[in-house]
Amino acid sequence: MSDPQQDALDQLSINTLRLLAVDQVQKANSGHPGAPLGCAPIAYLLFHKLMKFNPADPAWSDRDRFVLSNGHASALLYGALHLTGYDLPMSQLEQFRQWGSHTAGHPEVGETPGVEVTTGPLGQGFAMAVGLAIAEKHLAAVYNHENHTPVDHHTYVLCGDGDLMEGISHESASLAGTLELGKLIVLYDDNLISLDGPTELSYTEDVTKRFEAYHWQVLHIADGNDLVAIENAIKEAKAETKKPTLIRVRTVIGYGSPKAGTNKVHGEALGAEAVKATKKNFGFPEDKSFYVPEEAGKNWLQAKDKGAKAQAEWNEKFAAYKKAYPTLGEQYERTFAGKLSDAVAKAIPVFPTEKPVATRNAGQVVLNAVASVVPELFGGAADLTASTKTIFKDSPSFHVDPVGRNVFFGVREFGMMAAVNGMAEHGGLIPFGSTFFTFSDYCRSALRMGALQHSHSLYIFTHDSVGLGEDGPTHQPVEHLMSLRVIPQLTDFRPADANETAAVWELALERKSASFMALSRQDLPVLDAEKYKVRDGVRKGAYVLEAFGEDIVLVATGSEVEVIMKAALELKDAGINATVVSMPSFKIFEEQSEEYKMSIFPHGVPKISVEAGATMGWWKYIGREGVAIGIDKFGASAPGPIVMEHYGISVSNVVDHAKKLVKK
Repeated sequence: MSDPQQDALDQLSINTLRLLAVDQVQKANSGHPGAPLGCAPIAYLLFHKLMKFNPADPAWSDRDRFVLSNGHASALLYGALHLTGYDLPMSQLEQFRQWGSHTAGHPEVGETPGVEVTTGPLGQGFAMAVGLAIAEKHLAAVYNHENHTPVDHHTYVLCGDGDLMEGISHESASLAGTLELGKLIVLYDDNLISLDGPTELSYTEDVTKRFEAYHWQVLHIADGNDLVAIENAIKEAKAETKKPTLIRVRTVIGYGSPKAGTNKVHGEALGAEAVKATKKNFGFPEDKSFYVPEEAGKNWLQAKDKGAKAQAEWNEKFAAYKKAYPTLGEQYERTFAGKLSDAVAKAIPVFPTEKPVATRNAGQVVLNAVASVVPELFGGAADLTASTKTIFKDSPSFHVDPVGRNVFFGVREFGMMAAVNGMAEHGGLIPFGSTFFTFSDYCRSALRMGALQHSHSLYIFTHDSVGLGEDGPTHQPVEHLMSLRVIPQLTDFRPADANETAAVWELALERKSASFMALSRQDLPVLDAEKYKVRDGVRKGAYVLEAFGEDIVLVATGSEVEVIMKAALELKDAGINATVVSMPSFKIFEEQSEEYKMSIFPHGVPKISVEAGATMGWWKYIGREGVAIGIDKFGASAPGPIVMEHYGISVSNVVDHAKKLVKK
């Protein structure tokens, strides 16, 4: 038997959340009121009753994670966070979508307490949630023992039709089913409306069959206002430990408003008269904005005491865990604090100079050299492990044994990198994904999101230039380096040799931000790490390898450093004294002092850059009078050295240009 008094309180609390969302959008005259009006019952059940979290400590490691994949419904999330006692005062809701507020148009991790990942680009929240669930499953396998379970939480997602239309959701759902992510629960706002109109215009597939084919459990709720049915479905989802669950909830977009059930309520404020009508419909004062009835406020705030109690109990159990497993307990605390082991620097290998090494192979050596001291390092490749060399040799695959650190993502580049971002935001891991550099196009939006979130995500790309050879222009990256360098907050790395690769890996582990590596397929001569002070030089982003004189500066990245080193020797024989600069990272170089930058690229000295990629961007360093030797067209199918020669990435071409510049 239901309790009429409790039912009334539930409805009052739900409607309070609905109207807070309506008022946020109306005051901003911008936003999306439709989904919050339809989905408020789901949010109420999760935040008020079912999820484990502590508003006083949004970073509690064993909290349940909630991802609003349809991030345009942000007003719903902000209302729930405010009502449950997060540090998000009403004044912030009143500044929805305004400059300097913590209530941005789409949720941003780091800007708003309680937001787990940045969402808005549809499908990526869903995919990052898959990463959150992967992280939970792996860390549970690592840390949980006997009666001690410091890692035991669920990942909840609210998504809409648009999320499931995006291709990334297909990639991610397929992966989640294969990996048996039983603690991933997705609530699908199945409201039959998209921005353009009824979903039947563009979206007619059988979603249930699709997800069942992906090895998901699929449950159905006929009425999005039926709290009992939704709660029972979530309990059923939690009981299924092998399969992820999709709960299809039939809702009415814009529920309770005059525009309910239409696309007119999707992406614009209701308007003053419609707001009044909606408030009247729910029995709320028509002339009050951002109104929280006292009894509803108290009801919502129960989450605060409940969460504090849950975390206190966990803290007590974790103290016992640390006594039983002191080494694991220390590791848990260190990794969730984002602190790197002091042993990393000593574990970084130094490569001898006798034998050339492809930087992708050097990367594999470094990965395995640091594996034991960076147990939080975790990831894999998009069905290219044998090519990208990103595999832990002494670990099983995650699919076979969740304690394993090797994830076989399959040919799902976009889903892979978004999942990597989710793992990074979960905490306790430094995750990586890898593929051929040219396929960074497939996952660029995820790279952008990782940078936007300041995720400690590592994106490892190999086959970094036309030097890869016979696979031809479809597989030969040209514009990719410059294209990714322009993404704010994303650190670029293109090492010249094995020792720069080792230094790059060390920096990537240290920097708590997203970074990518562009590594070679072809073997490259190894720089003397001590002679050239490689590790110190890489930390500056660009550094001098040889200083024969100041007649000209030759600068290059990656495999082309070998070219300018040889060119400098020929020029010296011709009486031209060059300074040779390796520039493994534009981003890190830009972080240096102006004095240091000037020492690398002094005014009045002619300069030549050499990079087997697009030349755009180099003139910032070499000046308009300099020469940028690069490739501003697509590649060709032929052995790598031949392609490089035909495209002017050669010692003779550098020497010829240098002689002309110095004569001037």
